[in-house]
Amino acid sequence: MNAQLNGSTQFGAVIPALRYDDPKAAIDFLCRAFGFEKHAIYENEQGIVEHAELVFGRGIIMLGQARDSELAKLTRRPHDIGGVTQSIYVVVSDVDLHYAHAIAASTEIVIPLAEQSHGGKVYSARDPEGHVWSFGTYNPVAPAQ
Repeated sequence: MNAQLNGSTQFGAVIPALRYDDPKAAIDFLCRAFGFEKHAIYENEQGIVEHAELVFGRGIIMLGQARDSELAKLTRRPHDIGGVTQSIYVVVSDVDLHYAHAIAASTEIVIPLAEQSHGGKVYSARDPEGHVWSFGTYNPVAPAQ
């Protein structure tokens, strides 16, 4: 049963979904500072981003306007609670370059780049609306060396 539920017998993907007060600014920041690329942007008649998809390598995130919806009733943004309850980790091939680029884009670094005891190098940064992002070379799904 677990093999069927966890996707090992079918396609499965974990896709983070975030809500922003200003999704257009978030999209601009995530692309400029972290290297995401626009995959799909869906706006309503008022020009509000209802749903967006950004890609990074083979990974993807979804985001949209924070508004009154069934999902919004269940979730809170960082400024609503004064912190975060989860963060996103992104594997990058050259974390030193990525870190330098984030700093050059005036990104708030919350944990400087450092070697990790479990392998690789990682740093963490906060986006303008408070979501915490970590970028590093440790890849838990890579084949063992």
